Amino acid sequence: MANFFTDNEDMQFLFEHMDLARLAELSEEGFRFHDEYDFAPVDADDAIDNYRRVLTMLGELAAERIAPTAEETDRIGSRLNEDGTVAYAPGIAEAIKMLGQADLMGFTLPYKYGGINFPNLIYTMSNEIVSRADASLMNIYGLQGIADTINAYASEEIKAQYLPDMAAGKKTGAMVLTEPDAGSDLQSVKTRAYQDAQGNWYVHGVKRFITNGCGDVLLVLARTEPEISDGRGLSLLLVERGPRVKIRRLEDKLGIHGSPTCEIAFNDAPAKLIGERQRGLVTYVMSLMNGARIGIAAQSLGIGEAAFRVARDYAHSRRQFGTAIENFPALRELISDMQVDIQAARALTYFATYCVDIEIGALKKLEYGPIDDEQERKHLRTEARRYKRINAMLTPMSKYYSSEMCMRVANGAIAVMGGSGYMRDYPLERHLRDSRITTIYEGTTQLQIVAAVRGVCSGTAANVIDMLIDDRDWPNDLIEEIEKIRDGKDLLNEAIAFVKDQGGVEYMDLMGRRLTDMAIYLIVAALFADQATAKESKKVILHRWLATKMPELKMNHEFILSGERSPMTDFEILAGPLPVVE
Repeated sequence: MANFFTDNEDMQFLFEHMDLARLAELSEEGFRFHDEYDFAPVDADDAIDNYRRVLTMLGELAAERIAPTAEETDRIGSRLNEDGTVAYAPGIAEAIKMLGQADLMGFTLPYKYGGINFPNLIYTMSNEIVSRADASLMNIYGLQGIADTINAYASEEIKAQYLPDMAAGKKTGAMVLTEPDAGSDLQSVKTRAYQDAQGNWYVHGVKRFITNGCGDVLLVLARTEPEISDGRGLSLLLVERGPRVKIRRLEDKLGIHGSPTCEIAFNDAPAKLIGERQRGLVTYVMSLMNGARIGIAAQSLGIGEAAFRVARDYAHSRRQFGTAIENFPALRELISDMQVDIQAARALTYFATYCVDIEIGALKKLEYGPIDDEQERKHLRTEARRYKRINAMLTPMSKYYSSEMCMRVANGAIAVMGGSGYMRDYPLERHLRDSRITTIYEGTTQLQIVAAVRGVCSGTAANVIDMLIDDRDWPNDLIEEIEKIRDGKDLLNEAIAFVKDQGGVEYMDLMGRRLTDMAIYLIVAALFADQATAKESKKVILHRWLATKMPELKMNHEFILSGERSPMTDFEILAGPLPVVE
């Protein structure tokens, strides 16, 4: 039978190569849960076997049950009923039911709420598998971070009330953040939340572009402090779907048609405060968004993998001028670089998720203890702070690179197939349409770069590169590549120093994409080098990556040091006159 986990050679390799035992020990908190739950793993081998079995089951479900409905789902989409409810496409509705029955809707939730307590890395792999089958389904399946946010910040009463049903797939959720006049600028949110004389909370306002806004559990960012106009006046509240929550419209979109995108009106809807007032944006939504960025990176991997496989098969079987078109040099280069692009995005995204798990694991140990050794407590605090800095850079990096990758690969796949790829006879036009949103939601590419470049310029990127390549003995056949990475890091540091000398942040933001790309090229090269110590074919991947990316890195370095800033100084000339709209 077809299986989207076992048929993915690179995913299989990374599953075996990455240190899942370390993540298992952290997630299971020393495997103490087995005493309370018979099904909890007794050790790392038991946990990893569980991860493999669940991903294998999901891979079969994705290939055999979900992927065959994706085309119909794209054509049918979601429907807004007269009573204000939303009907999912049949394939989506059935998939949600199946995933809930398979206990896959509480992937990272604790056992006590019905979750399976898996590391985020395994969840990221599952998101890729689901997205390869149907990217729009992942927009519902991948919203499990909502339950994680409730688990992290809500009261015990709220957690006990909502999390078991969310883990069982009986209730789905939505992040309700953006508004007609507050998209990327969430500090401008106007939806208000207020209390009555008895202390009950209510929410009033309109939200727009809400993925799965028809869900049962809505986490709403609202202004609880009307006298504070910026992000400090915002809190996070839980609103249940009900008569005072109305879906006003479903957006008519380019892609991901199986995922309903809603405009919602809250008419003094009853609400529950999550955590503390005034921490809604600064603490809770930022935490939620970091998880969402990794989720979209995984979704991008699934789309890219699906598009590539169609093109790869077509190029092998399609004959022109007496030979398979995969033998034409131009197509060989295109197909090769598409595969390297996917593996680069996967390496970066999985590594970012691994680092997130390390940070969460350290914080869990500090919270749940007990830790009698003061040196161990100090080490855990240091590790948590270190990985928090790393993750603040890697999460936007992975979302940026992976989302842009899936657009490149989907576009390249259509180029391989030519006119056939443009037709609805093949799924590539759907993959291309679906890919476009990944660079927009949960923060546009430009915003991811703004977030990532701060880490690059603070030295975090260089520290990550050192962490990956220093203090180890490299095989002789990789030493030359390691030296190229070190040389590239010197160029990155020189570019950063030049940018800092310009004063202020304007030039850093102008050069943000080039700086971030330089850092990504080097981090991915270091990850490929590590992988090459365990798999011969990764040496070829590393060689191709350095052959194509080092010239780009040097070009970016040269451009940054040129001081070119005409988009800032001569914008009106370069952009031309403002068009007259009739």
